[in-house]
Amino acid sequence: MTGAVVPDGAAAQALSAVQHENNVMISKRKIMQKPLAVEAVNLDKHVSSNGNALVILSGLDLAIAAGERIAIVGSSGSGKSTLLGLLAGLDNPTQGKVLIQGQDIAPLDEDGRAALRARCMGFVFQSFQLLPTLTALENVMLPLQDAKSQAIAALERVGLAHRLSHYPRHLSGGEQQRVAIARAFAPRPAILFADEPTGNLDAATGENIIELLFALNAESGTTLVLVTHDLTLANRCGRVLSLQQGRIVELEGVA
Repeated sequence: MTGAVVPDGAAAQALSAVQHENNVMISKRKIMQKPLAVEAVNLDKHVSSNGNALVILSGLDLAIAAGERIAIVGSSGSGKSTLLGLLAGLDNPTQGKVLIQGQDIAPLDEDGRAALRARCMGFVFQSFQLLPTLTALENVMLPLQDAKSQAIAALERVGLAHRLSHYPRHLSGGEQQRVAIARAFAPRPAILFADEPTGNLDAATGENIIELLFALNAESGTTLVLVTHDLTLANRCGRVLSLQQGRIVELEGVA
């Protein structure tokens, strides 16, 4: 007797399922069973483009341990910022789930997600995202409870004690990003998401910002998720993950 022929569609589904399981096993082995800060399971993201479904993420699995420093790299348009938005609960996946410190964020409404972000997440963006009508001190005070003393301490830590009363328009790009970093770290978040934090800076200023970001990360033990196009910078993280065709591939020995 001859064996039954598996249809192409079924074979593809079976292969996809095996790859999915392998990705999960590899990721969880890499982080050595530490508690997970961030986890994505079978994550899909589709958007409509000219009446057609554009697949940005497909069956993506990701596991990031508490205290890890990881970089996510990929070509322009590969979905890096989309993935970061999903992990932070700023957007909803088409399918799959995101867990933050073991909590599935899907059942949370927008207020619940905002509360979760305020409680355990910090953000550093390429475009700084400072409010122009607020001083450096007031920008850093925004996410804080014991606002003024914490904000002053955070700005002192990033070398801006002399700029407390200055508005963003009076600060250089590097100084604005240092204010943004102070604002991100001041509440002592468990997880920090950084999206191309040096993208708008010259090389020398960018290097200073990265040194500061890594130093604060080491001091606080924060889980750092860094999106960057710079492989040299990425290779300074504990793991480098490449976003390729909507899925995560772990890179080894990136130069």
